[in-house]
Amino acid sequence: MESFRTEIENPIVQQEIIDLEKKIHAFRGGKIDDERFRSLRLARGIYGQRQEGVQMIRIKLPYGKVTSEQLRRITDVSEKYSTGRLHITTRQDIQIHYVSLDRTPELWADLAKDDITLREACGNTVRNITGSELAGVDVDEPFDVTPYAHALFQYLLRNPICQEMGRKFKISFSSSEKDTALSYLHDLGFIPRIVDGQKGFKIMLGGGLGSQPSHAELLSEFVPVNQIIPTAEGVIRIFDRYGERAKRLKARLKFLIKDLGRDEFLRLVEEEKKALPFHSYEIDTTAFEGPITEPVLEVPTVTIEDVAAFEAWKKSNVIAQKQAGYVAIGVKVLLGDFYIDKARLLADLIKNYGANELRFSLRQNIVIRNIKEENLPFFYQELAKLDMVNLGYNTIGDITACPGTDTCNLGIASSTGIADELERVLKTEYPQYLNNTEIAIKISGCMNACGQHNMAEIGFQGMSINAGKLVAPALQVLLGGGNLTNGNGRFADKVIKIPSRRGPEALRLILNDFEANANGAKFLDYYDAKGEKYFYEFLKPLADVTNLTEEDFVDWGNADNYVKAVGVGECAGVVIDLVATLLFEAKEKIDSANAALSENKWSDAIYLAYAGFVNGAKALLLAEKQKTNTHAGIVDSFDTVFVDANKIELGSSFKDLVYQINKNEPTEAFAKQYIQESITFFEKLEAYRAADLAKA
Repeated sequence: MESFRTEIENPIVQQEIIDLEKKIHAFRGGKIDDERFRSLRLARGIYGQRQEGVQMIRIKLPYGKVTSEQLRRITDVSEKYSTGRLHITTRQDIQIHYVSLDRTPELWADLAKDDITLREACGNTVRNITGSELAGVDVDEPFDVTPYAHALFQYLLRNPICQEMGRKFKISFSSSEKDTALSYLHDLGFIPRIVDGQKGFKIMLGGGLGSQPSHAELLSEFVPVNQIIPTAEGVIRIFDRYGERAKRLKARLKFLIKDLGRDEFLRLVEEEKKALPFHSYEIDTTAFEGPITEPVLEVPTVTIEDVAAFEAWKKSNVIAQKQAGYVAIGVKVLLGDFYIDKARLLADLIKNYGANELRFSLRQNIVIRNIKEENLPFFYQELAKLDMVNLGYNTIGDITACPGTDTCNLGIASSTGIADELERVLKTEYPQYLNNTEIAIKISGCMNACGQHNMAEIGFQGMSINAGKLVAPALQVLLGGGNLTNGNGRFADKVIKIPSRRGPEALRLILNDFEANANGAKFLDYYDAKGEKYFYEFLKPLADVTNLTEEDFVDWGNADNYVKAVGVGECAGVVIDLVATLLFEAKEKIDSANAALSENKWSDAIYLAYAGFVNGAKALLLAEKQKTNTHAGIVDSFDTVFVDANKIELGSSFKDLVYQINKNEPTEAFAKQYIQESITFFEKLEAYRAADLAKA
């Protein structure tokens, strides 16, 4: 694999890829524990599939933006290393599947040629920063949030503060108070505002979905744009220090805020300010300003033969932009899946005749932006050739679904199979809903809510159901969720569990009752008026498992009888750390701190030294079978077990030593001092560990 190393211009990326290759060799050679290696590859976008021996690769695309060059690069990579299928996720990433682990460094190197990364796409990191797909062209936006989302993405990428947290951390930027990026279910959600002529954001804090959905709390009604990066860094640092690390189901930010209380959490964030490298961070927006890119080629004039179909498409899939004379085109992508043959032609289309940009959406679709309205006939004609003019963009018939049991280890029941069937039912039996944007249907293959089922008006969650000695695939029916705008939302009620094969009939019953009894009310108002029990009662006959047929034991999209098989979840699993591995990593952190120091990155150097302190302390505490659930807990326990017991002499408490990090500004002098203290501390750890092993 030597050839790919010299083709990457960015030396940081080049080193990362070389390091990944070394880690894979170390893992293959038995030098890295399987659980530890999992965390290493997840932080590099490499995710184990349900199918043994192959990987899913998640390509990180901030706010879903892609140029034609990048889309072509992704198609080339998919053709070379994968199956040719591209899957758009609900976080605006692209996933490809069935990739050999040994080929991932080369794959990453190929992507890097067009500035595409895998870094922190999975694992206990800050995940892809999502954004409204219309940001920059949205008629309702006070200003374009794109440069601010991009700046935060760049600031956090590779940042030491968020490489090995207790759990994943999610951030969104909505383009307006309509909150289409769903701030209320993110760890940090940003909604743009202008107050007294000043640009800023309303910020929501600590939301999340999963098995226990939690509505975000208000962090601030208004934070100026030059404060969003310091604010985000303060929040992430406190989450890293105090967040749970052992109990996976309690490790998200929402649980930490619940445990500490919002006020105490924000007090800790305030206390951390002195340690931040920036108390104000000005964001340059000039790269996102200027005129719309003109097409490379002259757009041909075409004559539309089926005018009615064209007008229906415009009504359903074309969105007016704030830029006069320009529109965006929504392309409905069934289940978020499309293939490299069409993707390449689409890349050529936006390069030659558009503005060389598209964005993947949170609902797994494609948005082509900055198209002159007069060129719509041509784009309709060309997209029709690609079968990309299906009606119903962002409507009830535009169903969101995670991969489920197709490829995911955690999948319990098929989400893609039932989604496909429900879309068929809607298209053939309920054409009156073709342009209904009020109701969203979302499906997840398990409780983890990658398909966002528990925030939809109508949601389905993959489950299993016992029927005597047999187990059948099932769906939990959820109703009453939705986005209420401006940082407010509601989560759906779990109404009833039914065999999966009865999912289409459940949808029919719900829609039929809505049509008969809503009397013009919106779906959520109708649901509230009727109440959860009302829906349970008329869906109850579908839950009867005494009359199942053979078909009920075969999941949607499958030919064989259902077998419940759930693997080990990887999305943000907490790793099992070995003492020797942790000590080695502590030393690596200190070495990295010295490297950052040599590059005049004082704040990075200090945080890496801090990580060295904590990892080293954690190693010795694990050897003593002590709890190491949080960084703060590790600091306290090390004092109790080693310092107060006079086992290790530090000249001060470990707490005072480590927490110099938020008592000092990140200067060169403090960085040098702190790193030297971490080196001295590590030497004492090694001496203690050697003596302890000698006694054994």
